[in-house]
Amino acid sequence: MLRKKSIFFTLLLFVPLWVVAQGFRLPKGERFEKIRFELINNLIIVPVEINGTELTFILDSGVSKPILFNLSESDSVSINNVSEVTIRGLGDGEPMKALSSKGNIFKFGKANNFSQDLYVVMDRNINFSTSLGIPVHGIMGYDLFRDFIVEVNYGANRLKLHNPETYTYRESKRAQTIPLVVDKRKAYIEGMVLMKDTANIPVKLLVDTGSSDALWLFPEPEKGLEIPEKSYDDHLGRGLSGDIFGKRSKINGVRIGDFELEEAKVAFPDRESFQGLDTLGNRNGSLGGEVLKRFNMIFDYGRGLVTLKKNGNFKEPFQYNLAGIDLKHNGLRYIAESIAGVNGVVKNENGSTFGNVQILLENKTRLSLVPEIVVSGIRAGSPAAEAGLREGDVILAVNGRNVHKYKLQEILKMINDKEGKRIKLLIERYNQDLLFSFVLKKVFDEQ
Repeated sequence: MLRKKSIFFTLLLFVPLWVVAQGFRLPKGERFEKIRFELINNLIIVPVEINGTELTFILDSGVSKPILFNLSESDSVSINNVSEVTIRGLGDGEPMKALSSKGNIFKFGKANNFSQDLYVVMDRNINFSTSLGIPVHGIMGYDLFRDFIVEVNYGANRLKLHNPETYTYRESKRAQTIPLVVDKRKAYIEGMVLMKDTANIPVKLLVDTGSSDALWLFPEPEKGLEIPEKSYDDHLGRGLSGDIFGKRSKINGVRIGDFELEEAKVAFPDRESFQGLDTLGNRNGSLGGEVLKRFNMIFDYGRGLVTLKKNGNFKEPFQYNLAGIDLKHNGLRYIAESIAGVNGVVKNENGSTFGNVQILLENKTRLSLVPEIVVSGIRAGSPAAEAGLREGDVILAVNGRNVHKYKLQEILKMINDKEGKRIKLLIERYNQDLLFSFVLKKVFDEQ
C-alpha cells in the first residue's frame, strides 16, 4: 500500500529543485574521478548507474534529488522503499502523481552513494529524448556539487570530481574566482546586465547547467529590467507541469566577474510559468548552458566559490532559431535506397538506440530503419511559418541532404545556418512529398 503525501518541486529541462539528499563518496585514497560527458543542445549528458542499471541523465547544478522521467518498456530499474507523492513544477499544467523512493545505490564513475533518494515521474509526456536525439532517463546534480569540488571542462567535455579534503587551488592569471551563494540547495552568482539605453543593472542569477538557454530575466520595470521593444513571443521549454512561454530578445551584454559577453541572447519567461514556486526571493533570472559553456568552471559549493576561465566557445555568436521551427524524433521509419554489389545481410550501422538497422535485398535495394524527424512546433511569423510548414510535417531532406544521415542537433544547425541563407526543406505530409523554400532572416526583423 503506497503512502500518500504532497510536496512541491520544480523542473524545466532546465529548472532545479530544493530537497535533501544523501552523500556521494570516492573510494578510499582516491583524490578525484574523471567522467566524459556529451554536450547536446548546451546540456551536459552523463552516464549514471542506478541499482545496477545503466541510464543517461542531464546534469543540473541545482537539482538535489534525482528524477527518473523517461522509462520505456525496454527499461528495467529496481527502486526501493516506494511511496506516492504529488508534485508540481514549472509550466501551465496541473499537479501530477509520482513515486518517491529511498535507499537506492547510485554509481557515477567511481563515486558511489549507497542510500540515495529519488523521484519517479510516470507521465510519458515528460520526455527530453525526442528533442535531444538520444535517450535521456532523468536529471540529477546537487548531490554531486555538494559532495565534491566539481570541475566542468566544457572545452574537453569532461567532468572532474575532486575530493574536497585533498583539493588545492592553483593560481592562474587567466581564471577568476568569484563568490557563489548556495541557498536552499540552489547556486547563485551576482552579475551585471547591460540593458539598452540604461546603466548597468546588478542582478542575482541562478546558475543552471540544466538549462539549454542563455540568459533568463524576470521583468522588473522598477529595477530597469524591461522587455526590449524588439522582442518576439517564443516557446522557451517544457517544465514538469507544462510548457514555458515568454518573450525572447537580446541585450547589450551580461557581465560575470570581469568577463563580459556582448549582444547577449535573453528570454523573459511569463510569470504564470512560476506558479509552482512559493517565492523567487531576490532572484532576477538564470544563467543557462549557452552562457556557461563559454567557460571552464570549478564549482566549490562548500566554500561558496566558483572559478571561471574562458574557453574556445567564449566568442561564439549566440544561436537563434532563425527558421522558427522545432524538431523532434517521432519513432522510426523505413527508407529504400538503390545499391549495387553488396551481399544480402542484416546489420546495425552504428549501434544507435534510435535505429540505423539496414536490410540488404537481392544486392539491389537497401532498406534502412532510421529516425523519423518531425516538426514539433512553429513560431508565428517566422520564415518557416510564412513558407507554409506545419506541425507534424516529416523532414526528409535539407538543401538536398537526406536528414537520416545526421544527428538531430546537426539537422537543426543546417536549418538555422546563417542569416540570408535560402533553406529548402523536402517534407512528407499525408504520404505526399512537398518542397518548401524560405530565406533565414534576423529574428528581430520579423515584427
